[in-house]
Amino acid sequence: MAYVELRDVTKIFGTVRAVDKLNLSIEKGECFSFLGPSGCGKTTTLRMVAGFEDLDEGEIEVGGKLISSKAKNFYVPPEHRGFGMVFQAFAVWPHMTVYENVAFPLKLKHLSRSEIEERTKQALENTNLTKQAQLFPNDLSGGEKQRIALARALSINPGLLLLDEPLSNLDPHLREEMRFEIKDLQRKYDFSIIFVTHDQSEAMALSNRIMVMRDGKTMQIDSPLNIYAHPKNQFVYSFIGLSNFIPVKIENGAATVEGAPQAGTISAAIPAEFASKAKATAACRPSEVDFVPEGQGVRGVISRMAYLGETVDYMVTVGDKEIRVEKGRREPRLEPGAVCSLSFPRLGWYE
Repeated sequence: MAYVELRDVTKIFGTVRAVDKLNLSIEKGECFSFLGPSGCGKTTTLRMVAGFEDLDEGEIEVGGKLISSKAKNFYVPPEHRGFGMVFQAFAVWPHMTVYENVAFPLKLKHLSRSEIEERTKQALENTNLTKQAQLFPNDLSGGEKQRIALARALSINPGLLLLDEPLSNLDPHLREEMRFEIKDLQRKYDFSIIFVTHDQSEAMALSNRIMVMRDGKTMQIDSPLNIYAHPKNQFVYSFIGLSNFIPVKIENGAATVEGAPQAGTISAAIPAEFASKAKATAACRPSEVDFVPEGQGVRGVISRMAYLGETVDYMVTVGDKEIRVEKGRREPRLEPGAVCSLSFPRLGWYE
């Protein structure tokens, strides 16, 4: 049985269906990410799980217990759900020490003094904040402030930790560091995570599974590998990783770049369902395009080259279309203006 269950969950703001009949199951101990562009409904869904927003339709269960149901007019307030929550803004109290920040939710639960002390010390130790316990938040770095928020959420021993873009205010190095720390904490505490982000690299690095959302609806739920390698539609393909979408013309079983038949035929096999169509869109990752000897691929001209450290990023013009190509820094380099030939070993096909 799933640990978190959403059934036909819907939220409406005026005429906008921010979340539209969402169905979702999350397992115990799973790190599950909501991923999508701004306004897709991911934070609204998280807030309904947390209890900060009520449902307009549907119901939510966690740990086999109903926490929200519109039809049954049932709603458990946020403070009685027992979830840990970390917000995008650090949301720490500047007038309290680090220790007092972490201990505060335990005091609200009216736990014994000894239990508050034990849980607070453990949470501080597990987030590497023991030495900073008596300092105030304004004396700490952004990463340390985010650790305070994590420690405070962990101190209540939650079965479910809700993370609302908690790393977006950190610099890239700290973001990467905190990803590993969150995963380590999950292993120590064995809680489930719902992680909201628009940053695909965070979702890919942290998640067991990802839900890609658009306009309040689910586009795909899958493992990070399958989301990247086997996107179910063009939107998911475009949102995850870098991508090229090449309009092609299909004639006599061969495909050419639309408007550039003189550039040559695309050598990739055309799927049976597209063989009878006149036009299609071929999709590929820049890293999946190869430079091949002249005459063995689609002819183009290098219009831009940028050295990015481990990779070299090219823009290749074919007719009036531009195709992005990424190659390793050790491969032979082509300069702008050079004529080249492109091969596409792996293509996705869309109408």
